[in-house]
Amino acid sequence: MGLMSEQTIGVAQMQNPLVRRLLAGNPSPFTYTGTQTYLVGTREVAVIDPGPDLSEHVDAIVAAIGDSTLRAIVCTHTHRDHSPAAAELKARTGAPIIGCAPLVLDDSGPRADASFDRDYMPDEVMGDGAVLEGEGWTLQAVHTPGHTSNHLCFALPEAQAMFTGDHVMGWSTSVVVPPDGNMGHYLESLERLQRRDQDAVYYSAHGDPIERPQRFVRGLIGHRKQREGQILRLLERDVVQIPEMVLQMYSGVDPRLHGAAGLSVLAHLIDLETRGIVSRDDTIWSLAA
Repeated sequence: MGLMSEQTIGVAQMQNPLVRRLLAGNPSPFTYTGTQTYLVGTREVAVIDPGPDLSEHVDAIVAAIGDSTLRAIVCTHTHRDHSPAAAELKARTGAPIIGCAPLVLDDSGPRADASFDRDYMPDEVMGDGAVLEGEGWTLQAVHTPGHTSNHLCFALPEAQAMFTGDHVMGWSTSVVVPPDGNMGHYLESLERLQRRDQDAVYYSAHGDPIERPQRFVRGLIGHRKQREGQILRLLERDVVQIPEMVLQMYSGVDPRLHGAAGLSVLAHLIDLETRGIVSRDDTIWSLAA
């Protein structure tokens, strides 16, 4: 994707006449420069992914809304770097929280920022194909499970754009963490987006806008198939436990990310097991007989 265009935390940046993005102050190895909140519309706006529980970020959102009317607070999913600010933003503005369904799991993953938001309480849940309208814009929900089972993307046809949350990101591949994260569903969701020909740009929660998005998604699918192939070759060589696989598959990756990488490997193995290609005995994996 190239280098991230320069952003200042808390300063709204125009992406399109209908779209502005606002960077939260929560950079980390898992969030890149931080979570990006999007404002859609002009006189009547929607806020997509209000972000983490940071009052200064809510201050920045309110300042960016200015004299406009906040139509809705929209969430793609309920990881803690995406939805917690919705409650404070609703308290300040009275706008309803609309979007993904609530989801709370005891996530065993290593990402403190990616555990689920236990306080998320939407006023309205949008199912696949549901539409939210404001003055001059339309948001249509596209259910994209995989990263989480409740993940939604949102199409903005007036700008030929798609807000992709963490499903497709402009800086890294999405982490798929079992038991809720599902590699098979993730790939199916990627293929669903790839079949759409009406989207000219993706706005993700982390990283720069993605132009030529179908080509980009094709690359993500290819990357996952490559990882699957690596796993099968390692099993052929009797590398049968996930930590060993991670050391060989992710040798050039920041060691702080190895825990998350191991969970993605697990997600691949579970998918392969579901398809009858591999089997396991406790923590030992093998090719199916």
